[in-house]
Amino acid sequence: MFAPRICALIWRRRTVTFAAEGDTDMPKLAFALFALILLGGLWGLYRTPPAPTIGGDLHLAAIAPGGATDTPHLVAIQPWMRTGDYRSAATLEHRLNAYLSHARDAGLLSPGSVVVMPEHIGTWLVAADAPAASYSAGTTTDAMTHLILANPLPFAAAFLRSGEEDQMAAAVFRMRGARMARDYQRVFAHLAARYAVTLVGGSIVLPDPQVRDGRLIAGRGPLYNVSAVFQADGSIDRDLVRKVHPIPDEAGFTAAAPVDTLPVFNTPAGRLGVLICADSWHPDVYTALREGGADIIAVPAFLQPSDVWDQPWGGYTTGWPDDVDQSLIARHTEGDAWMSYSLGHRLFSTDARWGATAFMRGELWDLGSDGANILVAGDTAWVAGQLDGASISALPLPASSP
Repeated sequence: MFAPRICALIWRRRTVTFAAEGDTDMPKLAFALFALILLGGLWGLYRTPPAPTIGGDLHLAAIAPGGATDTPHLVAIQPWMRTGDYRSAATLEHRLNAYLSHARDAGLLSPGSVVVMPEHIGTWLVAADAPAASYSAGTTTDAMTHLILANPLPFAAAFLRSGEEDQMAAAVFRMRGARMARDYQRVFAHLAARYAVTLVGGSIVLPDPQVRDGRLIAGRGPLYNVSAVFQADGSIDRDLVRKVHPIPDEAGFTAAAPVDTLPVFNTPAGRLGVLICADSWHPDVYTALREGGADIIAVPAFLQPSDVWDQPWGGYTTGWPDDVDQSLIARHTEGDAWMSYSLGHRLFSTDARWGATAFMRGELWDLGSDGANILVAGDTAWVAGQLDGASISALPLPASSP
């Protein structure tokens, strides 16, 4: 009858002994667990993206009038972009949709129209769903630092796979590549289908991108500044345009594509060639587009810093072509040079009859921006955009079958 009591006393004694022996460790363990939970919670809050903000002033200073409702147009969209527009794919789509809606209401988006978005319009999807601190950061470096801190392990893995000169930038884009490709296709496929137009989706930086079974896929190879063309049903063309002449700011982490990889696309308005920004300053790419039978040439562009358009031209940063006299550098402003050495002059060396350069403007971190849409028709070129805001510029095109 004493056995249960003896067992109970033994258990109590052992329990008390163990508790006494662990008195010095238990508070430390509890504190460590509490600290880990607290830090985990704070890190989770830090990584949480802010609520999307939709709307805001479009800064739309000018919009071209349309022609007959059945006339297709070549339309250059010069949007005014803000940091908050890249909080998600949905916020970017909403922002760009507002410009296309204005273009449609002006009679510019008839069946067969070709719409051109600016360079790097998709690149800043790298910041989609980033921590709130990325959007309030004063510089792109600080913004990307917060993105890295929120994703340390994926960044470390991408960093080890990146051998580019600017290894940090390469790792950030490589880390986010799969998501960026998906978001980019979602945004521009939706817009193309919604307005039933051929849409040149500006450009985006992606690792070795390819289109497989109708999907844009980020690979594991070199990073490229690329543009995709979306058809009126929202499908993405299997061919991608890769930048041939990266500028110095890009060359540290993006690769130069061979000029013979430039595709030409069939559209209802004719054969379309696309040149990404600095490429439009070099004769070799126009030779490739002429051989491809391009009727229309679209140039997505992004010019920095702010207020450079009327400043003295600094010359080529991507190597001087043989047909440009270097002694002329002091005689031009930046804007003059765009008209003399880019699409505004070089389209005439091809069999193409129409062209448009679309610039991106806005307030994205510390990037700055300048430029105004340029249109080319026949043997005439002119600046069609506004330097102080957003613009929608357009040329009528003949309707034809590809």
